[in-house]
This record gives sequence, C-alpha cells and structure tokens, in this order.
Amino acid sequence: MNKILAANGWLFPNVNWENMWDATGETIYMSVIALAFTFIFGILLGLLLFLTDKGQLWQNKAVHAVTAAYVNIFRSIPFIILIVLLIPFTRSLIGTMLGPSAALPALIIGAAPFYARMVEIALREIDKGVIEASKSMGASNRQIIFKVLLPESMPALVSGITVTAIALVSYTAMAGVIGAGGLGDLAYRDGFQRNNSDITLVATIVVLIIVFIFQFIGDYLTNKLDKR
Repeated sequence: MNKILAANGWLFPNVNWENMWDATGETIYMSVIALAFTFIFGILLGLLLFLTDKGQLWQNKAVHAVTAAYVNIFRSIPFIILIVLLIPFTRSLIGTMLGPSAALPALIIGAAPFYARMVEIALREIDKGVIEASKSMGASNRQIIFKVLLPESMPALVSGITVTAIALVSYTAMAGVIGAGGLGDLAYRDGFQRNNSDITLVATIVVLIIVFIFQFIGDYLTNKLDKR
C-alpha cells in the first residue's frame, strides 16, 4: 500500500507529470479563451437569427437566410475537417498551425454556430406577451433586447454555454492530434503512438475532471439565475 501511495511511477511509469501539467494548462487555455469568444459571437449570431426572422423586431428575409446558412454549414462540418479547411486562414491570422493559440480560430468558428442555435431556441421560448408588453410601454428595440430578451433567457443561455464548453473540451482533444498541444496531443503522441496506455488513461481522467468542473459551474450559475 505504501508503495502505491508513495510511488506514482509504479502506477503510471511512463507519465511525465510536468508534461501532463503543461498539457492540462494548454487545454484549459484553449477551452476558456474559445469559450469566451464563443459566448459573445454565439449570442450575436443567435440574436441575429431570432430578430431577423418573420414577425420579429428586425424582420429581414435576406439577412436571416444568410445567417442561417452560415450557422447550418459551420455547425455541420466535422471539427477535424474544419481545422484542415481553416489551415490557410489560421496561418495568415496566427502565423502557424502549431500550438494552442493556432487552434483558437477553428474552435471559435466551430463552436459559435453550435451555440447560436441554442441562443435562438432560448429566445424563442420567451413568452411573446412579455415582449408585447414592453412594446406597449414604449420600450425601444435596444431596451427590449438588453432588458427583456437577454435577461429572460439567461438561464437557458448559461445552460447552453455549459453544453458548448463540454463540446469545446472534446474539440481541443481533436485539435491536439494535429499539433495544437493540450491533453489530446499528449494522449495521442506520447500515449497512443508510443503504446503508453497509462499516459492516455491519465490524460482522459484529467479531461473528465475539467468537464465535471465546467458542468458544476454551469449548473450552479443556471440554478442561481433561474427565478422560477
């Protein structure tokens, strides 16, 4: 028992804990930065989808069709293919295809449309009577958006970004396969390719811990914001 507790080398002989820590930091970096931009762009896209639809504040068939097409296309492309398609764009923007920062454009472009649909669904669930009441009281479109639509849908928006955060963690693992770093890269390069199953196991456990943390935070915030 003492040997097991005292010597990680006996349990995980091939795991370099410094590398594991660095890879964990890279995964968290990619996930958090991409999540922040996904939240912003996803809400903007979701609002545009909702507000330009038939019967809404900014009804515009052309804008709605273009926005819906963009969202449908980019949320349908498998993430590993999207990374490859965006290589020229990423190189021109970041200067390289290697490293955690190089994964951010693909992560954001892949996740924002996914979240935008969740935003649209959340906005559609708002009671139309609340919006009509705001209009009758003379509220401007800006006031309706920022004082009615977003506050009323906030629990659903937080719940949606929690689901998106978990998807982003899995995206970072896929991005690691082509050199973005993080736990996916470590599990594939040092674990799978070198037949070190203990490295793959530990990397998987750390990914699960990150997912559980995101889920806990998301559930906590959703419950706090839900006034029902």
